Amino acid sequence: MRVFELDRKNHLIADEQHSRRTVDHALFYPHEVINRALEMSPSALVVVHNHPSGDPTPSTGYIALTRQLGDASKMMGLALHDHIIITPNGEVSFRTEGLI
Repeated sequence: MRVFELDRKNHLIADEQHSRRTVDHALFYPHEVINRALEMSPSALVVVHNHPSGDPTPSTGYIALTRQLGDASKMMGLALHDHIIITPNGEVSFRTEGLI
């Protein structure tokens, strides 16, 4: 799980790893992403993670966590531009799919 932190012009401030994948999932905690963002002072965030299985379909858990992150970001004055899942066979944008 990587988080790209962007300034007001959407220039990259930081590209940070927030979690490592376990055997079958990669957890992220919205409060940890927000805590780090408070230190870096970005204007916007983009979350990216991979699915080595090749299936880019987001789980209900990732959808819920992403919505929590979006709500927390909004409360802190940050924009969550997207959450993207990347696979060897393609990608899914939560924004494009209407999930955020």
